[in-house]
Amino acid sequence: MLAPVVAPQAVAGLDATHLVLADVRWYLDGRDGRAAFEQSHIAGAVWVDLDNALAGHDLPASEGRHPLPAPEAFAAEMGALGIGDDTIVVAYDDTGGLTAGRLVVMLRMLGRHAAVLDGGLDAWVAAGLPTQTGPATEPSPTTFTPAPWPLDRLATADEALAVVAAGGVVIDARPLARFTGEQALIDPRPGHIPGARSAPWSAVLSDTGALLTIDQLTAHYAALGIAHADTPSVAYCGSGVSACLNIVAMEHAGLTPPRLYVASWSGWSADSARPAELGQP
Repeated sequence: MLAPVVAPQAVAGLDATHLVLADVRWYLDGRDGRAAFEQSHIAGAVWVDLDNALAGHDLPASEGRHPLPAPEAFAAEMGALGIGDDTIVVAYDDTGGLTAGRLVVMLRMLGRHAAVLDGGLDAWVAAGLPTQTGPATEPSPTTFTPAPWPLDRLATADEALAVVAAGGVVIDARPLARFTGEQALIDPRPGHIPGARSAPWSAVLSDTGALLTIDQLTAHYAALGIAHADTPSVAYCGSGVSACLNIVAMEHAGLTPPRLYVASWSGWSADSARPAELGQP
């Protein structure tokens, strides 16, 4: 399978006849990802609407703000973007993989070839590679065969607690202030899953927005208690999006990817019966 992270200069070495560059810009502050795409994007890229293509709808609040879409709905969205069963997808954003990681993790869960573009759009531009403006060129639809989401790559709320109880590690990708409860933003309640550890998505990125070196990532996760490749772990965040960058970074570092608790804190905190821990554990 394709490595989970690809440098801009390495994209040229991929099979162009099966390659789709996917722009997954989305912003928690409400900025328009499509408008950012049309202002400037990688030449030939398609824009992926995270809210519609990568999330389900009309589900209970306990499923979180960005639950996984039904397999058939996801397959239809991918096919409409020109992403088929054998497509190589390189996804990017302008935040180091914060949102691009969601598409990559979803595809890799299904055994498809997908990687985050290391450093994102900024690294592409810095490398002198081509960009363009305006709407995306209409992709040629193709067939993406629906497949069920693999349960061994996902975790429920109860399973996340069980991992902590068994001595595993649950990591929270939100900024520290949201983890401790100092800042609630759009979540129903402040705090974090009892026993979880703060692992902000931004901590895996260098000053340039590229991923840290493998040695640095290994040390980072070891400090969180993930010292061995097979340490049981679960990743979550606010709504199952930024957690995916931890999943990508861990696989890139040679660690077993953590299971994704998709509902994350938005789903957990919507259930008043579930406890919220404040401060640092």
